[in-house]
Amino acid sequence: MQLQINQALAANSIHYPTTAAKDIVLLHGLFGNLSNWKAVQQELSPNYQVWTPQLPLFNHFLGGGLNKLVDFLEDYLQEHQIKNPILIGNSLGGHVALLYTLKYPEKVERLVLTGSSGLYENSFGGTFPRVKDYQYIKQKIEDVFDRKEVVDEEMVSYVFDIVQQKSKALSVIMLARDAQKQNLKELLHFIKIPVLLIWGLQDIVTPPEVAEEFYQYLPNATLHYIDRCGHAPMMEQPELFNGYVSNFLAS
Repeated sequence: MQLQINQALAANSIHYPTTAAKDIVLLHGLFGNLSNWKAVQQELSPNYQVWTPQLPLFNHFLGGGLNKLVDFLEDYLQEHQIKNPILIGNSLGGHVALLYTLKYPEKVERLVLTGSSGLYENSFGGTFPRVKDYQYIKQKIEDVFDRKEVVDEEMVSYVFDIVQQKSKALSVIMLARDAQKQNLKELLHFIKIPVLLIWGLQDIVTPPEVAEEFYQYLPNATLHYIDRCGHAPMMEQPELFNGYVSNFLAS
């Protein structure tokens, strides 16, 4: 099993090296991939060590849901000798970052959450009633974004391919349901480190009231909303997103 994990670490990761001391780890969502973070990587890589692992959402050794993704993240950090990183997570990636911080509070310097699950969400991955309908899948993806122009054929084909494969579709459903079950409301007060919340005002997956709850229950949180923005601010409004992150890291 450890060999499989190490192989996954080596094959599915992007690292932007620099001489800076601080490490940043970017965690994508349930249907996300490494390209979601392109603008963030370009902005932060001159001043930080930026790491972008591909979460093993579909690997056969993943049984155990989100907790196994937390284990994967710990293995990844140890493998690359990353200590006290800043974790930046979108959607399910934010949930993983929260669970990791709760499990290893002394190992995380700061958190940035954007459209994070962990309280409640209207999950696209909970069911696939029209799995063979390409236009239906495209419409469901477009619904996640306020700025529809970020949705291209490559993105749609990527998601469509996932839901065509039974094992991958089952993994997505399992993780989506586990995310809905793992409500962290009663645990958030244990996270004492600084947390930046960046939320799209038009997010229909984790609506703005979810951000308000995170802000209420996290003891050391800062919240910024972005207009004309849905569930993925780092893709839809990268300049504003990067500005908030850069100010937060410099503070």
